[in-house]
Amino acid sequence: MKPRIIKTNAEKPGEEILEAAEYIKQGKLVAFPTETVYGLGADALNEKAVRRIFEVKGRPADNPLIVHVSRIEQIYEIAEPNDVAEELIEKFFPGPLTLVMKNKKVPKIVTAGLETVAIRMPNHKVALKLIDYSSPIAAPSANKSGKPSPTKAEHVLEDFNGEIECIIDAGETIIGLESTVVDTTVYPLEILRPGGVTKEEIERYFEVRFAEEVGTPKSPGMKYRHYAPKAELIVLVGDGFFEKALEVAKNFEKRGKRVGIAGLGIKGENCFNLGDSLQDFAKNLFKALRELDKKCDLIIMQGVEEKGLGKAIMNRLKKAGKIYRI
Repeated sequence: MKPRIIKTNAEKPGEEILEAAEYIKQGKLVAFPTETVYGLGADALNEKAVRRIFEVKGRPADNPLIVHVSRIEQIYEIAEPNDVAEELIEKFFPGPLTLVMKNKKVPKIVTAGLETVAIRMPNHKVALKLIDYSSPIAAPSANKSGKPSPTKAEHVLEDFNGEIECIIDAGETIIGLESTVVDTTVYPLEILRPGGVTKEEIERYFEVRFAEEVGTPKSPGMKYRHYAPKAELIVLVGDGFFEKALEVAKNFEKRGKRVGIAGLGIKGENCFNLGDSLQDFAKNLFKALRELDKKCDLIIMQGVEEKGLGKAIMNRLKKAGKIYRI
């Protein structure tokens, strides 16, 4: 089964989205773009369809999914937001923020048996139109469990060719990292996964802290190894990254290893330039891991300070490889 690939314009999606919506209504799987990464979607209220997400991804059943909505009213149909959640919705929706709130009617398979449900409204015209034409959509990132998340339709095809029904191709995603996940059922609020909305932005309105990543996972990404290439990944944090990376690379190359280096503003053979800013780094992180993974046994990546967006970047890198201070 080769997936139907529907090409569309990210800013002006047309009626071709209706075809993809029909797949969702029929209980089939559709990979679609958001502003963060590509998602692997199914009708959030169709237990059989959602079960296929877990099967196709190889995702553990105790790892909950995020439900994507296109209108505020849909949130109240499936969940019970409190006053704090309502204010965050007003400030940050649509956007790269997921809120954990009390569940009203989403099937337990979506929530991994929890009494809460994670909900977000993507800031992407294609995603919003797809949801509008179909239903609230349960969607993790559209990659095999444990692999780097997809930021292009080609990445989805690499992982799921022959396993899903449809892929909507609207080009590369803008942010490149998954959404921030915040538990609104506790106070101070807890960030379960850092992402495109930073702690600093949220604490303008409410007291918030990072949750310890132990115990029952209330959010995707809390329990299992994620984002990892097949190649070994080491992350070097500190000044003089490129010089140190070249030194490490020489030692491994002497042992016959193929080495790739990814960092900000770097150039050279088997080097991936992540860009000039943390925003560029976030956007290109998963693409760099996927591209270097095709030709390298070892990837050496630059680490960053764990502030603002840097916290989200380092969260992904810690789950994907080993961190070294230089």
